[in-house]
Amino acid sequence: MQKNIRQVTFDLLRKLDITTIFGNPGSTEETFLKEFPADFRYIQTLHEASAVAAADAYAQSMRKVAMVNVHTSAGLSNAMSNILTAYMNRTPLIITAGNQTREMLLMDPWLSNIEPETLPKPWVKWSCQPVRAEDVPAAFMRAYAMALQPPAGPVFLSIPLDDWDKPALQEQAVVRSVPQRIGYDPQRLKAFADAITAAKNPVLIYGSAIARGQGWETGIALAEKLNIPVWAAPSSERPPFPETHPLYAGGLPFAIKPLSEKLEGHDLAVVIGAPVFRYYPYVAGSYIPEGLRLLHISDDPLEIGRAPVGDGLLSDAVLALEGLADLVSAKEKQPPVIGKQAHNMAAHPPVATSAANSDSLSAAELFRTLREVSPRDTILIEESPSNLAELHREWPIEAPDSFYTFASGSLGWGLPASVGIALGEKDSGRNRPVLAIIGDGSMQYSIQGLWSAARQQLPIVYVIPKNNEYAILKSFALLEETPGVPGLDIPGLDIMALAKGYGCCAVHAETAEQVKTACQEAFGRQGPTVIEVPILPAIPPLI
Repeated sequence: MQKNIRQVTFDLLRKLDITTIFGNPGSTEETFLKEFPADFRYIQTLHEASAVAAADAYAQSMRKVAMVNVHTSAGLSNAMSNILTAYMNRTPLIITAGNQTREMLLMDPWLSNIEPETLPKPWVKWSCQPVRAEDVPAAFMRAYAMALQPPAGPVFLSIPLDDWDKPALQEQAVVRSVPQRIGYDPQRLKAFADAITAAKNPVLIYGSAIARGQGWETGIALAEKLNIPVWAAPSSERPPFPETHPLYAGGLPFAIKPLSEKLEGHDLAVVIGAPVFRYYPYVAGSYIPEGLRLLHISDDPLEIGRAPVGDGLLSDAVLALEGLADLVSAKEKQPPVIGKQAHNMAAHPPVATSAANSDSLSAAELFRTLREVSPRDTILIEESPSNLAELHREWPIEAPDSFYTFASGSLGWGLPASVGIALGEKDSGRNRPVLAIIGDGSMQYSIQGLWSAARQQLPIVYVIPKNNEYAILKSFALLEETPGVPGLDIPGLDIMALAKGYGCCAVHAETAEQVKTACQEAFGRQGPTVIEVPILPAIPPLI
């Protein structure tokens, strides 16, 4: 009996090891999900943005392509904030949506995706609605290849709902292997190595691509051979270097002038696996200090092309690290003097406040307590932009793949991403504890992700520092000199009721001892726990 498009496509997905699908179903997707295979798993979310974030984190955890199914143009529009984040996270995702029946597309019917290839741009690497139903399996193979090829990222397929039951032209789709790493020009890498060896006071600036490529040990080896400082690139979503290493200086600021000032005194800076640079807000100044030469290594030609300064080399970050380690000459063994910043990878310093004589914990006291009570191998997920400096000061990242946040600045990723991370820990057999610190404001952008965590019975510990405000926006108001801006306070949120409504265990904790007790119990629980902790409001400095 001749196979249909659905059967051939699911056979292909099996061969590509994509048997978990994240989604929020709609009418135009039901023909794809019809007679859902028993060897596949459907992770249901209550909103498309949550589906994308969970798939993004799962793909990062498992280091493979993940798949998301959303509802035509409406669902794709709902998902866009986290598609943006997946693109900037460099996460390989295949995002699919249904479309109306081909016979009606000319009329732009209700709930159709009128320009399916255009809608998700520019935040997908490739988008396509196959011209014929018969092209659907091959389009999935191309989508897989495009998602994986460097720089990795999300791709989009729109499939009319009547395609799936049509007969396939072939019994099996063609499966191809695809490259995942870009090699370097050896002559240019040798020139970079010679420049490093000749420099009197060079510095390394590492980016998240090193973490994605499992390059921590390689990055450490190069830094130790050169015996020079290492900065994390500004706003890194994955830590590229252990924050307790003696050569670690911290995270660079994400504004032009203060970043340049951090690099003063160096004659060479080598940026590996990061943009040059992520900037926000605008603080005018020179991109780099006078007398500094900048070298930039990235697997993304667009990233190299848009850099305002520096000489570029196109390469996989970890391959380049390995090559440089072989080519450079070892520097003097005397330890360099490194003015390490206390707030580690955070882009801005902590708030100078204390919780003395207060009924509420400060953010720093809360995070110190969480680090004390959490198992050493706990994975930390962060989306609390008002408290980054305190978090990184109290909880330094010491191991690879133990900290995740989002590259885009678009809120609503962290809470559902914890679902993907926890699923990855379960599927891989690593089973490390997962703790997500989500601000009370950030929590509202994708709160429905709690339902998915509860339905999957994932032992995630959510800690919600509650300050009843968008403190980070108040910081911008100060920097931009815009007093009287409305909408920066968020009173009246009942975190406990919300958590219980989605099926989670909910705990209110006010003291350090209460936080410790709540966490100890939560780490031993089968499903998710939401711990609400009121904290002292504080407005962090941005630079």
